[in-house]
Amino acid sequence: MARQAYVTQTAGGSGPGRRGGRLRRLAHGLTDGRRGDAGIWRRGLLLAAFALALALVMVVHAQIPNRIGNLGSLTETFLPWAGLFVPVLLVLALVRRSATALIAVLLPVTVWLNQFGGLLTDKTGTGGELMVATHNVNADNPDPSGTARELAASGAQVLALEELKSSALPVYERTLAPQYRYHSVQGTVGLWSKYPISGVRAVDIKLGWTRAMRATVGTPEGSVAVYVAHMPSVRVKLNSGFTAARRDESADALGEAIAGEQLPRVVLLGDLNGTMNDRSLNAVTSQMRSTQGAAGSGFGFSWPASLPMARIDQIMVRGVEPVSSWTLPRTGSDHLPIAARVNVSTSETGS
Repeated sequence: MARQAYVTQTAGGSGPGRRGGRLRRLAHGLTDGRRGDAGIWRRGLLLAAFALALALVMVVHAQIPNRIGNLGSLTETFLPWAGLFVPVLLVLALVRRSATALIAVLLPVTVWLNQFGGLLTDKTGTGGELMVATHNVNADNPDPSGTARELAASGAQVLALEELKSSALPVYERTLAPQYRYHSVQGTVGLWSKYPISGVRAVDIKLGWTRAMRATVGTPEGSVAVYVAHMPSVRVKLNSGFTAARRDESADALGEAIAGEQLPRVVLLGDLNGTMNDRSLNAVTSQMRSTQGAAGSGFGFSWPASLPMARIDQIMVRGVEPVSSWTLPRTGSDHLPIAARVNVSTSETGS
């Protein structure tokens, strides 16, 4: 009898009741370390430090210097992806059973939501008097005819193309002609429109050859100055970091040209090889609104087309009201085309 009682007591102490007790003590420890595992506050200090550092980078990204490999611009280009660290830190904090790490993770969550949470909501509206689209078609596009047909089918009334190769240009012109009565090509960029265009000129962005243009599009709701631009490419190199000096100089020149525009309604279409967060594009972004930021849904990443990680293709406006903004289906290019609808007659400038 004594032996039976002993066995019963031992089994009860190591069975489900004991495991349930451990779970209860862990739950209590997360809310009161004094009644639970005291180490719950001492563990995970490294995770907590990483979470605080992540939050700090997101807060002070504008102060990260560009003197060393344009590190500041590189950080800003991929800043939205900083949010991917948060669930990883959260899981690690739970695995480590660290209340300190769990609390620290709340800080980068708060900062990220403050900076990018607005992009998670759907701000798209309905209607829009003018649909515009832009696409870096890629000089090595294996199917320029198919790309042109897909863009024409989008319904855009104004279409900008960048990286036009001279040998492929006749294909684009021939394929787009039935949908677009008016067009102009300056260097490697072009503008196609269903409405009359005038005042066409190349815009000097300090490259030595033409990769930007300006035209007036006469819409039924009023004239709009349309700029098409293709900023120089940037590179990420181990020995020199994020090399973007030529892009930055071109952005300054484009910003100066737009600042001097006489028409009150302005639309910029193109591949700027930079995001709205990149401080090096301030000469442009400081005086214009992103249609994606104002009237899009999500981040609207456009590059690379196979796995979009950044929105380096932009539609920006001044004096017209964005209604909706989105990416178009993939073509033969390494970029996704992007589109937006705007109101011209109900803009802040009136008509």
